[in-house]
Amino acid sequence: MSTAINAPAAHLEAAAKAAGLTLTAIEPGTDFSGTPTTRATVALASDPSKTQTVELSEAFDASNPKFAAELANFFAEAALRLRNPHPDAYLTLHGLPLTFRKFAWPFHGSTSGADSFIVHGEIHLADGKESLLHAKVSAALTQTFAEVVAALEQPFAEGFITNAVRKTLDQGQLELVKSGNRQPVPVTTRYYSMKQQRFIFNDTNEKQRHDYLAAKVFWLSHVLGGGAPVWIADPRDAQYLNTTAAELKKTAALLVQEGLVLLEGDGEWATATDTLRNQEDKYRAGLEEALTFIKPSFNEDMRAGHTNM
Repeated sequence: MSTAINAPAAHLEAAAKAAGLTLTAIEPGTDFSGTPTTRATVALASDPSKTQTVELSEAFDASNPKFAAELANFFAEAALRLRNPHPDAYLTLHGLPLTFRKFAWPFHGSTSGADSFIVHGEIHLADGKESLLHAKVSAALTQTFAEVVAALEQPFAEGFITNAVRKTLDQGQLELVKSGNRQPVPVTTRYYSMKQQRFIFNDTNEKQRHDYLAAKVFWLSHVLGGGAPVWIADPRDAQYLNTTAAELKKTAALLVQEGLVLLEGDGEWATATDTLRNQEDKYRAGLEEALTFIKPSFNEDMRAGHTNM
């Protein structure tokens, strides 16, 4: 173990342990631009096969008290998220199940001269059919936005970057392709309320949240998870939908009354009933509609050279 990461490692290990995680490995690494990093792997104490990598700038001081609360919250959420059958899987409002992969933390400065911080990653369509559709993304954090983040590190940014990617898809500004170049995901202060001191991505109503949770359980539990329960009170989803984890639990309770899901434990974990599982045609059709929505369209007259300028 490098002596440069001994002190941060102790505080990372303590934060992980408090959340029910085990720090299984910590080693030096390099980021996208070759700058030294600290790469840690944490695992569920109850299931060591469930792991997550956390990569931090070598200079990041995990022992600084001002980071303690957010680090504790990050690991506490990670311990719950790792219980999902696919911890890297998320759903968009339009019904696209995705996995998030190869995010190269931490942020690095833009190499194009822009005054922004970049993190690269990939999203893949996760429809249970081994689809080749994916997008390589380049999420760019503006200098102004960076000032509202406690630190430009994975534990402080992973959640809102995930939601910014989903929001960009919602707007039809990302395309899932079989091959292609990186596509931009702008992350600006339009996603943050200075007055309320919180992130806002989507203003959703009860019906949208109802449909979202039903689709999430269908795709992430039934299709991808083999019937294993999924966490329906994930704070990342609450932020994405501009609601609270408590409200998501209430919505899930309504799904139970409709015979669509079964809840386990404290009402935060859900599986699909036969009624929901039998709606595959509906969800497959919705997925195709979403893919059509994000596919660029062209004016056929202009394609043929018939312009009016």
